[in-house]
Amino acid sequence: MLLQPSSDRPNRRAHLPQPATRATGSSAGPAIISRSERMQTLLDEARMLANTDASVLIQGESGSGKELLARFIHQSSPRAAAPFIAINCSAIPEHLLESELFGHVRGAFSGAINAHPGLFEAANGGTLLLDEIGDMPLTLQTKLLRVLQERSVRAVGAMHSRPVDVRILSATHCDLRSARAEGRFREDLYYRIKVVGLHLPSLDERREDIPLLATHFLENIARRDGKRLRGFSARALQALCLADWPGNIRELQNVIEQVCALSTGTQISLAQVERALHGSSCTRLSYAEAKARFERDYLTQLLSLTGGNVSDAARLAERNRTEFYRLLQRHELDPERFRSKCHSAPGAAG
Repeated sequence: MLLQPSSDRPNRRAHLPQPATRATGSSAGPAIISRSERMQTLLDEARMLANTDASVLIQGESGSGKELLARFIHQSSPRAAAPFIAINCSAIPEHLLESELFGHVRGAFSGAINAHPGLFEAANGGTLLLDEIGDMPLTLQTKLLRVLQERSVRAVGAMHSRPVDVRILSATHCDLRSARAEGRFREDLYYRIKVVGLHLPSLDERREDIPLLATHFLENIARRDGKRLRGFSARALQALCLADWPGNIRELQNVIEQVCALSTGTQISLAQVERALHGSSCTRLSYAEAKARFERDYLTQLLSLTGGNVSDAARLAERNRTEFYRLLQRHELDPERFRSKCHSAPGAAG
């Protein structure tokens, strides 16, 4: 593992922000760059977990770097020389996900012309990241639980199981506790994948890292594209630090990609950053992220309007109270926070 303070790195341009810590795993791979005390504590915990085979559940908002943290754990572990494989459980149709994870034999289903090893076998000896595990269908959750308990996998259509030695890391942006309560996620699987839980801060919770990350992205893009970009103006960097980043690090990286692609000079100006930031925020989000952001804002407005009265808010939303309360839990909104505002819903009086 490399823990490299910026003061030990010569020939850095003085006008660029200096990372307090640049951490990678024991083999070459993406760096985690941060001066945030919260991130340093998280990385210390990740290093300790790397030396175990405990199942880890990484929770954090979309775009906050959950896969990067999982890679860091793998690269810091005794399994670093073996494969690291990540699968997004929400991106693959249910009827294909089982075959993708566990493999299939020839003739297992229509179109299965050849046998296909699954990702568990491909990751044998290494680490498998189950990203967005909260979106895994219940039927597959049952099969996954069996694999984790028995440490063996049976391909679709196979008669026998094969042993596998895989370290499981999982990641989600969902509240799995609410999913358990609603019956959307198996409780026994939850405790199997979460021997230890890690919470990854959003970019809003580590704003001191924005200059470091922005500079890191700019340098990499300039090197890749052969551009002579020397950094940001002070006002451009300030604008990035003050901006809202609902898409977290992924959104920041996309904005830096945009300003670098359109830059013809050697320094990124405030005007360039503002053009990228003042475009439609929805164009910088995926459909799912934009929908979730709208839903949370809408629920917040209803709670503010009704002074935290869940029944009145549900009536305004034309939803039953139980369904509405589940939406509040999904977005981690506490009605109590709004009850001191003493608003009343239109028509609620009289």
